[in-house]
Amino acid sequence: MSTIKVVSMTGAEVGSVELNDAIFGIEPNMSVVHEVVKNHLANCRQGTQSALTRAEVSGGGRKPWRQKGTGRARQGSTRSPQWTHGGIVFAPKPRSYSYVLNKKVKRLALKSVLSAKAAQGEIVVVDKIALDAIKTKDFRSFLSAVKADGKAAVITPEVNEVVVKSARPVSPPRPRSSSTSTICSTPRPS
Repeated sequence: MSTIKVVSMTGAEVGSVELNDAIFGIEPNMSVVHEVVKNHLANCRQGTQSALTRAEVSGGGRKPWRQKGTGRARQGSTRSPQWTHGGIVFAPKPRSYSYVLNKKVKRLALKSVLSAKAAQGEIVVVDKIALDAIKTKDFRSFLSAVKADGKAAVITPEVNEVVVKSARPVSPPRPRSSSTSTICSTPRPS
């Protein structure tokens, strides 16, 4: 079992803790991690892409010219795929891209990532996260003190609203145009 130091919110070392080799000491399986990331990205896809087939475009109800005798190629509709304004051959339709991975595969991927982070020394254990008020500035200074600024995943044993709200981004992303987004707030029934 490997040991890792425990730090306080100010970054001072206050002790050490042993890491379980069954979780933090395995050989990382990066192909399984890739599968889980690919699964997550596929499950996030909206799947709303849609195009019109030749049966769905408007027009094309009659034969553009007679079958024989014109010297041109035979045509049955002006909405065939080879025509301008024609339909798409194998048009994409709305569908779900999500699929399910086995629980053991997900667990192995999590153990692989934790083992890789432990091997690189990128795991920081904090004895207690205690914030007085919801202040992003205080949370950011805490992350800087424990040398975890940048991208960081903060995992706590229980949900603490002050920590969760302090770790949120400073402001929500702005909409590109005010006409496309509407903010609605309705009171909750009591």
